[in-house]
Amino acid sequence: MEADETPPDAELTAAVKAVALELGFVRAGVARAGCLDAEGERLRAWLAAGKHGEMAWMERTADVRINPRDERMLAGAESVLVLATPYARDPERVGPAPGRVARYARGRDYHNVLGKRLEKLTRWLRERGHGARGSVDSMPVFERAWAQRAGLGFIGKNSCLIIPGLGSHVFLSAVVTTARLVPDTPMRERCGACTLCLDGCPTSAFDGARELDARKCISYLTIEHEGRIDEALRPAVGDWIFGCDVCQDVCPYNRTELPPP
Repeated sequence: MEADETPPDAELTAAVKAVALELGFVRAGVARAGCLDAEGERLRAWLAAGKHGEMAWMERTADVRINPRDERMLAGAESVLVLATPYARDPERVGPAPGRVARYARGRDYHNVLGKRLEKLTRWLRERGHGARGSVDSMPVFERAWAQRAGLGFIGKNSCLIIPGLGSHVFLSAVVTTARLVPDTPMRERCGACTLCLDGCPTSAFDGARELDARKCISYLTIEHEGRIDEALRPAVGDWIFGCDVCQDVCPYNRTELPPP
């Protein structure tokens, strides 16, 4: 990253965070744009081991995913504004049809809901002369890594971002911008000796802390995987038909019930 002597704009930082909260985002944090070297090494090792399964798009977008200053994302990017919005951790809904669906997928399409908010936020930045691109699971942005660097939370042993006070049942959005914003302090990991998520995975998809083998993950198997599920895994998959919440449900940080956003 080239050195930039221009000081971050504290007034702009406070203003854009305030706008984000007014639009309905619940948390907002800033990280300095640059290459995610350590995270990139882990990503490439994970891909080399084939643990991404059939998600070939992850290989194709690896370089831009770890570097928002790549011209395919936003040349001249200075900051990554990360936004969190919780979704309701409502009790399991029991109906006449069998099968369980992950909580995040039970409501309105978050791409549409949050996408409209992002459009307004990026427009606000552009109107003030700054380049900006917004993404809610729609571009190759390493949202969880940026959220950790932006001080929103930490990466749990289940590889999810955990936000103290909100837990991990959150949608993450990001705005890559040329605006020089004041970065927040990254949050350190707070899992301690807890391994409830690793031990609770029905298919034993974790090879260790933050080492998920997607090929055995129920969410991957019921959403991304094409074709039949391996017979050896079917009993553990159980009645999940879209996604899985087990490694999040057992997490102590998710035990406080929250009202719908």
